[in-house]
Amino acid sequence: MLRAWGKTEMYIVIDERESVTAQYVAGFTDEGVPARGHEAGAFAEWLAVAPAQDLAGISGFVLGDCADRPRCTVAIRSLSQAPIIALNETRSLEQTLALFTAGIDDVVRKPVHVREIIARATAIRRRVSRGLPAPATPDRAGRLVVHTDGRDPEIDGQSLLLPRRERHILEYLAKNRGRQVTKGQIFAAVYGDLETACEESVVEGHISKLRKKLRARLGHDPIEARRLAGYTFVG
Repeated sequence: MLRAWGKTEMYIVIDERESVTAQYVAGFTDEGVPARGHEAGAFAEWLAVAPAQDLAGISGFVLGDCADRPRCTVAIRSLSQAPIIALNETRSLEQTLALFTAGIDDVVRKPVHVREIIARATAIRRRVSRGLPAPATPDRAGRLVVHTDGRDPEIDGQSLLLPRRERHILEYLAKNRGRQVTKGQIFAAVYGDLETACEESVVEGHISKLRKKLRARLGHDPIEARRLAGYTFVG
């Protein structure tokens, strides 16, 4: 089990080959940066039970060779916003596009030095932080307040009663405000099922109902939808 790392930079390396994880962990260690290596199956087991403070201390994920990298990416993104950098050993446009669609932040051709990985992850975090809204602003008009403690959201001070799934989806979208998330990421976050393939129609149905209710009360739609891409909470 990982301990809580606070503000210390910490990287997780995922690869089916122990020799590869050991190589990169050693590289991070040489740079004075803590790192842990995981085989994909062991990583999925850890991720399912990892405490929030451990996830908050992770500065980046390095995703090497494993059976289903898009699914692994969805699992990570449902619980952490730390940069995910995929390592490719061969040039493949189709594979690269699939990784970006799944939520990968950057794809790098091997071999790559850990200094470059750290620099890329730092640049990703910097770009994301610049795009985040002020935390004191619930939405663009201050009318919608989304709670994270199980309470229904409020609009103009009045509760908007929502079914549990719709409430969880809204909470997840609000937590990732300004960032586009896929249906797969939403499915994994709300249903907590990392083994079952995403049921896109289920996600679409819940979000359609949620957006209709929000439009009726707010007079505008706080959730942007892009066909084949995903959803973004804009407030």
